[in-house]
Amino acid sequence: MDVTQFFPVMLAGFAAAVGFTPITKRLAVQWGVLAQPSARGVHRTPTPLMGGLAIYGALVLALLLFSPPFYLVEFGAIMAGATWLVLVGFVDDRNGMLPLIKLGGQAIAALVLILAGIQVRIFASEAINIAVTMFWIVGITNALNFQDNMDGLAAGITAIASVAFFVMAIQQQLSLVGSLAAALGGASIGFLIYNFNPATTFMGDMGSMVLGFLLAVLAIKLDFRVPAERQIVTWMVPVVVLGLPIFDTTLVTVTRLLEGRSPMVGGKDHTSHRLVSLGLSQRAAVLVLYGVCIVLGFTAVQLSRATIEEGLAIGAALGVAALAAFVFLHRVYQRSQQRPG
Repeated sequence: MDVTQFFPVMLAGFAAAVGFTPITKRLAVQWGVLAQPSARGVHRTPTPLMGGLAIYGALVLALLLFSPPFYLVEFGAIMAGATWLVLVGFVDDRNGMLPLIKLGGQAIAALVLILAGIQVRIFASEAINIAVTMFWIVGITNALNFQDNMDGLAAGITAIASVAFFVMAIQQQLSLVGSLAAALGGASIGFLIYNFNPATTFMGDMGSMVLGFLLAVLAIKLDFRVPAERQIVTWMVPVVVLGLPIFDTTLVTVTRLLEGRSPMVGGKDHTSHRLVSLGLSQRAAVLVLYGVCIVLGFTAVQLSRATIEEGLAIGAALGVAALAAFVFLHRVYQRSQQRPG
């Protein structure tokens, strides 16, 4: 598979996002879809909240123009699920939505994929595979939604993860994953031009949910075609690529449950906020997290080619590092809550 065949879809996604984002900024102002300053946010002025529509439009355009003429059912299901989440996110961004209703909307998008045959195939039981697929898609969709808490964070994480998935798709000769990862990476970088600190527009839930949904799809479709005994290693690969969103979601969920709060109610307790409480600027905190994602992406690529013994050693080392980071950041948060004011 020639890597250059994917450059047009990546460039189209990038260029379309750059061109569409100013349009969605004007639409957001006209329609009153603005993020208002609040105690939970980090911005101080009303900010357009429809950047996700630009990302979605860029993806659709890039894939329609340059996607391979195969996998029509799967592409159709992926685009149908993404379109549905754009609509759900728009309603949430404009009018608000109860967390359980939003979860229901995400479950519908996951069901569309399952009906099209896009699902986890790990266990002998089909019912368990479907349940794991539903949990993975809804979980990663929300994990990326959680990352949209600081300028440029969700878009940057998506861009880096997409590059990692793209590299492995090329290695495994997976044209569907390659096309989708290229389009997603290009669109995310194009939007990041406007969204990096200081951001002039936000993606909103209509963007972050779609990004999480598509990353979950890429993870499911990343097929390494290895012997059964080595699948214990390859199953870890997408978890490592998406390690930061998974880690942060776990961190804030535990924190909120310990404080008697709902995990679905936002707050300034994410990994990025805790880095800022250590004295980093918002931009520096985001760049540090980009660095973490790059390291995880590189590690995932190495893991995809590792032996069972090497894979288990890498997994154990990452587990220890994650536990140490969890304990450290939990203490950072506790200290920040004890400070006066």
